[in-house]
Amino acid sequence: MSVNKVILLGNVGGDPEIRYPEKDRAIAYLSLATNDRFGGSGAEMTEWHRLVMGGENAKLAERYIRKGSRIYVEGKLRTREYEDRFKITRRVTEVIVERLELLGRATS
Repeated sequence: MSVNKVILLGNVGGDPEIRYPEKDRAIAYLSLATNDRFGGSGAEMTEWHRLVMGGENAKLAERYIRKGSRIYVEGKLRTREYEDRFKITRRVTEVIVERLELLGRATS
Protein backbone atom coordinates (compact mmCIF):
# COMPACT_ATOMS: atom_id res chain seq x y z
CA MET A 1 0.00 0.00 0.00
CA SER A 2 1.15 3.57 -0.65
CA VAL A 3 -0.22 7.05 0.01
CA ASN A 4 0.18 10.26 -1.99
CA LYS A 5 -1.47 12.96 0.15
CA VAL A 6 -0.68 16.66 0.58
CA ILE A 7 -2.32 19.10 3.01
CA LEU A 8 -1.45 22.80 2.74
CA LEU A 9 -2.66 25.99 4.41
CA GLY A 10 -1.24 29.23 3.07
CA ASN A 11 -1.59 32.43 1.09
CA VAL A 12 -2.05 32.67 -2.67
CA GLY A 13 0.89 34.37 -4.40
CA GLY A 14 -1.00 35.80 -7.38
CA ASP A 15 -4.34 35.74 -9.14
CA PRO A 16 -5.16 32.30 -10.57
CA GLU A 17 -4.44 31.61 -14.23
CA ILE A 18 -7.53 30.02 -15.76
CA ARG A 19 -7.40 27.97 -18.96
CA TYR A 20 -10.19 26.30 -20.91
CA PRO A 21 -8.76 23.30 -22.80
CA GLU A 22 -12.35 22.41 -23.70
CA LYS A 23 -15.43 24.63 -23.95
CA ASP A 24 -16.89 24.04 -20.46
CA ARG A 25 -13.85 22.60 -18.67
CA ALA A 26 -11.76 25.05 -16.65
CA ILE A 27 -8.33 24.38 -15.16
CA ALA A 28 -6.86 26.82 -12.63
CA TYR A 29 -3.15 27.23 -11.93
CA LEU A 30 -1.86 29.18 -8.94
CA SER A 31 0.99 29.45 -6.47
CA LEU A 32 0.62 29.03 -2.72
CA ALA A 33 3.08 30.20 -0.07
CA THR A 34 3.49 28.37 3.23
CA ASN A 35 5.75 29.57 6.06
CA ASP A 36 7.79 27.64 8.61
CA ARG A 37 9.44 29.08 11.70
CA PHE A 38 12.65 27.45 12.87
CA GLY A 39 15.53 27.99 15.20
CA GLY A 40 15.72 30.03 18.39
CA SER A 41 15.64 33.31 16.47
CA GLY A 42 12.20 32.58 15.08
CA ALA A 43 13.46 32.90 11.51
CA GLU A 44 10.84 32.22 8.91
CA MET A 45 11.23 30.34 5.62
CA THR A 46 8.69 30.54 2.80
CA GLU A 47 8.03 27.52 0.59
CA TRP A 48 6.18 27.96 -2.74
CA HIS A 49 3.83 25.31 -4.14
CA ARG A 50 2.31 25.03 -7.61
CA LEU A 51 -1.39 24.13 -7.47
CA VAL A 52 -3.55 22.73 -10.27
CA MET A 53 -7.34 22.63 -9.90
CA GLY A 54 -10.06 21.31 -12.17
CA GLY A 55 -13.85 21.07 -12.11
CA GLU A 56 -15.72 22.92 -9.36
CA ASN A 57 -12.47 23.88 -7.62
CA ALA A 58 -11.32 25.71 -10.77
CA LYS A 59 -14.65 27.55 -10.94
CA LEU A 60 -14.31 28.59 -7.28
CA ALA A 61 -10.75 29.75 -7.91
CA GLU A 62 -11.85 31.83 -10.89
CA ARG A 63 -14.66 33.53 -8.94
CA TYR A 64 -13.24 33.98 -5.45
CA ILE A 65 -9.47 33.46 -5.17
CA ARG A 66 -7.17 36.45 -5.59
CA LYS A 67 -3.60 37.30 -4.61
CA GLY A 68 -3.36 37.19 -0.81
CA SER A 69 -6.34 34.86 -0.32
CA ARG A 70 -5.85 32.35 2.47
CA ILE A 71 -6.80 28.80 1.43
CA TYR A 72 -6.66 25.23 2.67
CA VAL A 73 -6.10 22.47 0.12
CA GLU A 74 -5.81 18.70 0.09
CA GLY A 75 -4.50 16.84 -2.89
CA LYS A 76 -1.74 14.69 -4.32
CA LEU A 77 1.71 15.32 -5.77
CA ARG A 78 2.42 14.92 -9.46
CA THR A 79 5.79 15.43 -11.12
CA ARG A 80 5.94 15.95 -14.86
CA GLU A 81 8.51 16.89 -17.48
CA TYR A 82 8.16 19.37 -20.30
CA GLU A 83 10.41 21.06 -22.84
CA ASP A 84 10.69 24.84 -22.62
CA ARG A 85 10.98 27.21 -25.57
CA PHE A 86 14.79 26.80 -25.56
CA LYS A 87 14.40 23.01 -25.90
CA ILE A 88 15.57 22.42 -22.31
CA THR A 89 13.80 19.62 -20.44
CA ARG A 90 12.31 20.85 -17.16
CA ARG A 91 10.75 18.96 -14.26
CA VAL A 92 7.98 20.45 -12.15
CA THR A 93 6.17 19.09 -9.11
CA GLU A 94 2.55 20.18 -8.72
CA VAL A 95 -0.20 19.62 -6.18
CA ILE A 96 -3.34 18.30 -7.88
CA VAL A 97 -6.05 19.79 -5.67
CA GLU A 98 -8.89 17.47 -4.67
CA ARG A 99 -10.38 19.57 -1.83
CA LEU A 100 -10.39 23.35 -1.45
CA GLU A 101 -11.57 25.61 1.38
CA LEU A 102 -11.57 29.39 1.15
CA LEU A 103 -10.47 30.98 4.44
CA GLY A 104 -10.45 34.70 3.59
CA ARG A 105 -7.78 37.34 3.07
CA ALA A 106 -4.20 37.14 4.31
CA THR A 107 -3.47 38.40 7.80
CA SER A 108 -0.39 40.46 8.68
